[in-house]
Amino acid sequence: MLKRNYRLHELNESLIDKTVIINGWVDRVRNLGGIIFVWVRDRYGIVQVLFEPETPAYEIAKKLSGEYVVGIEGIVRERPKDAQNVDLASGNIEILAKKIEILAESKTPPIYTNRDEGSEDVRLKYRYLDLRRRTLQSNLIFRHKLVQKTREYLDSLDFLEIETPYLMKSTPEGARNFIVPSRIKRGTFYALPQSPQIFKQLLMIAGFDRYYQIARCFRDEDLRADRQPEFTQIDLEMSFVDQEDVQETVGNLVKYLFKSVLGKDIGDVPSMQYQTAMELYGSDKPDLRFEMKMENLTSKPFASKLDFLSPRDGEETKMIVVPKNDVLSRKDLDAYSESAKSSNLRLGWAKFHGTNFTGSVGKLLSGLTSDVKVGEDETVILCVGKKHEVSTFLGKARVEIANKIGIIPQNTFKALWINDFPMFEWNEEDKRFQAQHHPFTMPYLEDLESKPDDLSKIRAHSYDLVINGWEMGSGSVRIHTRELQERVFKLIGITEEEAKKRFGFFLEAFEYGAPPHAGFAIGVDRLVSVMVGVTSLRDVVAFPKTASGTDLMMDTPSEVSEDQLKELGIKLEDHRS
Repeated sequence: MLKRNYRLHELNESLIDKTVIINGWVDRVRNLGGIIFVWVRDRYGIVQVLFEPETPAYEIAKKLSGEYVVGIEGIVRERPKDAQNVDLASGNIEILAKKIEILAESKTPPIYTNRDEGSEDVRLKYRYLDLRRRTLQSNLIFRHKLVQKTREYLDSLDFLEIETPYLMKSTPEGARNFIVPSRIKRGTFYALPQSPQIFKQLLMIAGFDRYYQIARCFRDEDLRADRQPEFTQIDLEMSFVDQEDVQETVGNLVKYLFKSVLGKDIGDVPSMQYQTAMELYGSDKPDLRFEMKMENLTSKPFASKLDFLSPRDGEETKMIVVPKNDVLSRKDLDAYSESAKSSNLRLGWAKFHGTNFTGSVGKLLSGLTSDVKVGEDETVILCVGKKHEVSTFLGKARVEIANKIGIIPQNTFKALWINDFPMFEWNEEDKRFQAQHHPFTMPYLEDLESKPDDLSKIRAHSYDLVINGWEMGSGSVRIHTRELQERVFKLIGITEEEAKKRFGFFLEAFEYGAPPHAGFAIGVDRLVSVMVGVTSLRDVVAFPKTASGTDLMMDTPSEVSEDQLKELGIKLEDHRS
């Protein structure tokens, strides 16, 4: 075997006239009838190889095709000036082949490996070929560097990397668990962890005051572009700290990662209250790269003059102002009005020219220019309805419009903390309150005492990190006494008996001196996606699933044999109908 003594990124002008051996894949072949040019690539780079006629190597090169694996020995020489390629690191040189060995042949690939084209389903089916693409390799190399820098940073702060189990007890809160049947104890099941939450709290009780883990997590929930059934997070926990300590540590980690891996200084990370974010942006993960904040007009005196856009009992009026642009058309704006109707909202719009408004509510706004702050050729969008629905609708419209008119700056990163989420949220399906974050989150004790009959008003010491409108991760101060933990369980409908059955070991651990502690988890897949500028997690995960949770390459999930089911004591119902 011709075994390489240089990787392709190491080839440069300093090696001119020297003999080298390279290994790699054939990227493309150009047979000019007398001379054959072959581009060879590995994960480090690409280089042009020249085969001259009437040589043994030339005869073998005539058999080459895309994706053949080769070993080539040759002499490095400078390319002619008019043939140099400034787009390649090796563009000033080429290799004059003397020997070639075909190490493996290849069928014609079902997808292109040297360009970003092709059906996503086919690319996922042949993921091992898709991963030869330069963009995917670059993303995964970036991810590797980010994880290594994370370890470097946390190690410098005396954090200990400790692994926690994948096989654990099923818990009732949060997303659905993936469950794993036990062969040894038939009829019983493990669960795959949604996060290492309980384990890392136990590590705090055990005295490891600074823990982290690059943790694999599993959630059986509906998928989308920014969600996978299995994912990775930078998971950490700290003892004898408060919320500000955790946010400072995580914020500095994120700034360090942007600077050391991407070369970007994102500055300080500001904080915003959950209620403020919902009021101004209609989202608990607002994108701060552009303005277009919502303004509440409900209490303004002129609001009552807006005819059908006037708020009724229990409703409010909000507006956003769209900057001057030539992209947003009357048809687009009317489409938002129709969409609002389907959500039981009323929406109107008007463009300001000179001293007048034109548009669906232009006449209503005429004469109100002193009340409605709007500039020349800007567009006002007003929406009326129930408070939450108005904020959510305008929040989504704000982002859609900003993308459409192109006002979101690229290659810019705005991070912020969202603090004080509601402790509980109403589960309409189960007709009960449940923990919005998780039931181990510390509630505001003053809210718990003053609003015991209205769980929707109780705040939690929980916080999210948001970057460019993406939730990067969540954290909270934890409950660390058995009494309070049992009280929270009771509020969300977990009986004393059920709590003992599911969390008895955890509650007992609180009785042996649990320190105050808090933590956070950053989604690695999402963080890498934002940093490299892709919208789908599938572009930063080596072997992802589809939106339906299917692995097209391995054809999973799949059936198992009757013998396996029998061994586990499992009998399947006929699911066909």
